[in-house]
Formats: sequence, structure tokens, C-alpha cells
Amino acid sequence: MKFSYIVRTKEGQSQTGTIEAPNKMAALQTLQDNQLVVIKLESAEKKSFFIKEINIFKGVKRKEIFVFFRQLAILVDADVPLVQSLRILSQQFESRRLREIIAKMANKIDGGMAFSQALAENPKVFSSFAINLIKTGEVSGRLRESLDYLADHLEKEYYLITKVRGAMAYPIFILVAFFAAGILVMVMVIPGLTTILTESGQDLPWSTKIVIWSSKFLKEMGWLLAIILIGFIVFLFRYNKTKEGRAQIDAIKLKIPIFGKILQKTYLSRLSDNLGVLIKGGVSIIESLNVSGQVIGNAVFEKIIFQARDDVKIGKMISSTFEQYEEIPPIFNQMVRTGEKTGKLDLILEKLSTFYSKEVESVVDNISQLIEPILLVLLGIGVSILVFSVFMPIYNLAGAF
Repeated sequence: MKFSYIVRTKEGQSQTGTIEAPNKMAALQTLQDNQLVVIKLESAEKKSFFIKEINIFKGVKRKEIFVFFRQLAILVDADVPLVQSLRILSQQFESRRLREIIAKMANKIDGGMAFSQALAENPKVFSSFAINLIKTGEVSGRLRESLDYLADHLEKEYYLITKVRGAMAYPIFILVAFFAAGILVMVMVIPGLTTILTESGQDLPWSTKIVIWSSKFLKEMGWLLAIILIGFIVFLFRYNKTKEGRAQIDAIKLKIPIFGKILQKTYLSRLSDNLGVLIKGGVSIIESLNVSGQVIGNAVFEKIIFQARDDVKIGKMISSTFEQYEEIPPIFNQMVRTGEKTGKLDLILEKLSTFYSKEVESVVDNISQLIEPILLVLLGIGVSILVFSVFMPIYNLAGAF
């Protein structure tokens, strides 16, 4: 394979050219063996449009990001130079895109670029939270501590989000499977039984008439319902991309029974964790609020945090802003106020993060235990209605002969 490169000699002169090697790492090693600092190295062979499209849409998983920072923190703690640590990690991950990003960052840092700047060149992979925390660690000379804070934060957030999604995925899967089975029965089974029932001439109960009408409607107009459903999903997706739409949808999410409270506690945990880690890492209060608002993941909380940021700029306290919004519980706001008055806001936020994380885990565990019997009851009711509406008239018809 051919690779094009940009390198810097020991004298500081830049050179460009191409090199043949079995793979990219071999090409990199060859250039380094010639005492050249590699600035850029990429394949010189043309890629098909199809391959480019695949690379565009192939993302990096959240788990890989926190594992990357965890392993990087361990290597840096072991006094392995940053560039060498990155080059070691560039061979460790399954994600080809992440390996390439890490290798490019290593080359750019070796060429004199700051680590935070190299991270900032990949905003779709590394959040502004990670970039700002690393930047502060570089400025203060506490990069090791910043990496530890970041790895702990990302790991904690990953497992919390995974647990919440897991709790929601099970009931959604069961309900979707139930409705899919119900539609198949209504479209493929009920029409055949309808002929028998209508030809019998018996007086059908109202529930049976509703089932027959629904079956006929789905069979004849199901395509229209499918188009409407797909159109509605596309509309929601596009509407959620707008500022106004995202704000309204995020507000509705917080008002959903049971799950709204889980989301609220999740955002409170994320807010306290993000803000606490940034402040502890040496980021200013205003910048910490700014970054926390960008990565919170909910337009309602984003608005609250940005309002607090603007109020802090003119001398107000964070708690004085939080108390104006019902999304911030009084206990949360009182703890923040205590932290501001005692100068221990980072410690208070750390305790709040732990508290709300445990709250979310507790609620999720309780829901997981209750959701199965509730779904069984609902499925039983649905099946009972179907059996009573369809098979009871057939049983009565058979009994008449």
C-alpha cells in the first residue's frame, strides 16, 4: 500500500512524499526509524464512494471513549509519555475510526499541538466537557488529575445511562412485540373467522363487532396508517432538530409519568457530576456552567444552566437562579446554596451526584421488578378480550348444532 506523508526533520524542515508499506503502522515505524517526526500520514490509494459513505456513518461508541480515557490515564500515571501512550492505544481498539483518530492525534501532538487542541479537531467524538477539562489540566500542569477525573466521570455516566436505557428497552420491546403479533392476528386470522361469524346470522356482541371492524380497517387501510406513522416519526425527527421543537419535546419527556422522574433525576445527576468535576478540575464557574449546559442533553435544563451562567456573570449566585425553576428540587438548590456559602461547591456537587445516581438506580431497579408482572397482566387482559370477542361466538355457534 502507498501512504502519503508530511514529516519534519531534526533541523525543523517540513518534507512531503509517499512511502510503500504493508500497513499504516509499518509506514509510521519506517519514517520514525529515519528520525523523522510524522505530522500527517494517510493512504494515498483512492477509496470507492461506497467505502467513504461507510466511514462517514460509522461512529464511535460511548463505551470506547471512556475506555480510551481510562487506559490513557493509567498509562500517563505510569509515567509513559503522552505521545507514546496514544500510539500504544491507537492499536488497542476495535473501532477503526477511533484508532485512526488516536494515531492522528499522536502525530499532531508530536508535532507541537496541544492535546486539548487535538481533541477539539474531533468534536463529534470528544465532547466540549472533555476538551475543556483536558485544556485546564494542561494549563495548570495537572493533566494526570484531569485524565483521572474525566475517566471516572465518563465511566460513571456510561453505566448510569446504560442502566436507564436497559430498563426502558425491555417494556418497549415487549409492547412492540405484542402489538406486532396483534396486528398479524387481526390481518391474517380474524378475516377468516369473520366470514364464519357473519354467515351464522347470530347477534354478535359489541366487542366482537369492534374486533371485526378493526380487522377490516387494518386490512383495507393499513397502508394508510403505516404512511401516517412513518410520516409522524419523520416529522418528530425533523422537528426535534429545530430549537423550538427540541425544547418542546424535551419538556414533554420530563412530564411523562414515572419515566419523566427518572429522566429528571438523571439530568440532575449529570448536572451535578459535570459541574463538580469541572470545578474540581480547575475550570472557572462561568465556563463550567457553559460546558455543563452544552452537554446536559436536555433543552429545559440547558436553558436553566445558561441562565445561571448569565446571572453569575453579573454577580448573582447559582442557587438564586435554580430556585426559580420547578425542575430543580428544593433540596438540590439548598445544597448548592450551602456549597456556595461555604466555598465547598465541588464537594457538595459530588455528594449530590452520588445521591441522584443512587436514586436513579433505585427507581430503575424497582421498575424492573414491577414491569414484568404489569406487562403480564396487560397482555392477559388483551388476550382475554380477543378470545372473548372472537372465539366465544364460535363456541356458541358450535353449541347450537
